[in-house]
Amino acid sequence: MIEMWHEDKIAAFRQTLLEWYDREGRADLPWRRDREPYRVWVSEIMLQQTQVQTVIPYFERFMTTFPTIEDLAEAPEQILLKTWEGLGYYSRVRNMQKAAQQIVDDYAGIWPSHMASLQKLTGIGPYTAAAIASISFNEPVPAIDGNAFRVFSRLFKIDADIAQAKTRKVFFEVGEQLIDPERPGDFNQAIMDLGSSYMSAKNYDSEHSPVKAFNAAYLDGTEDFYPVKTKAPKPKTVTYFAIAVKSPVGYLWEQRPANGLLGNFWTMPLYALTDFVTDSDANWTEEEMITATQKRLAVDYGVVADLKKVTGRPVTHVYTHLKWTVTILTAEVAPQQLVRGMWRSFDDMQKDPQPKIQEKIWRRLS
Repeated sequence: MIEMWHEDKIAAFRQTLLEWYDREGRADLPWRRDREPYRVWVSEIMLQQTQVQTVIPYFERFMTTFPTIEDLAEAPEQILLKTWEGLGYYSRVRNMQKAAQQIVDDYAGIWPSHMASLQKLTGIGPYTAAAIASISFNEPVPAIDGNAFRVFSRLFKIDADIAQAKTRKVFFEVGEQLIDPERPGDFNQAIMDLGSSYMSAKNYDSEHSPVKAFNAAYLDGTEDFYPVKTKAPKPKTVTYFAIAVKSPVGYLWEQRPANGLLGNFWTMPLYALTDFVTDSDANWTEEEMITATQKRLAVDYGVVADLKKVTGRPVTHVYTHLKWTVTILTAEVAPQQLVRGMWRSFDDMQKDPQPKIQEKIWRRLS
């Protein structure tokens, strides 16, 4: 049961929070220089799963490449993916383009101005819709993200499990009562800044927080217990082999199918262990595994090669539910007629959009 504050205390909290934000808010962030919804939207999508300092150069490059919603709607996918390269979770930028096309085609290029209508756009959920609606259109709706979960749970000692989807409604209702109706965008951004500084997940500093007098968990020494969140299951480990075959005319290189993980990105040949090993082969030696990979390389690509394993630990990369461990196999061969893929120089390959795992493979080979 959440004991909500009386109106005087809510008013005092708003004033305290916004006065601090006016003094110390991160106004230097490039997406806070105006309230244009396109810029707000791009920044909010980029900031999902990514730290602020990492996002800044990506945001500036993206806005230079696609300065308007129309530019994004019309962008060729390869340029779109290359511009996003390094941020990961590429479904985000693909959904952004779909939403841009909706705005151009269905709304004549004019942004919907309310949270409810913004959520009808592809890839825009409750948090992003609330952020755009409050910052760009002054709609008093709370933007509930990880920062808001952390701040509100400590202010009111909310013990609802934030890993459960139904919990968002609890926090949204609290936020609706707290949000400043005159400055909803600034209020939401102040909560974001507070949750990433004085009330961060680790190394928080509530003693010097501007709202410490309102922080119930701080006042009774229980901050470590909030927010309540059950642990997500560990990602499943999948073993892969990356085939780095080099000839005098370049590396063996291919574009992956449009469907599935890493769709339309360019990589070296990648084989999952399960592509050619059955349960009955589980006790194969490493040498037998390499031999099996060589056979598949000859059949699938027309490349005959004597593959050698790169020493050291496998390259790893974690996706949402999967952890890839990639063993790299290399070979140098004479030019051969390919039945799949292409030979491509290293410089030309860098022009192609590549997933993070391929970047890690290059670093291991360098």
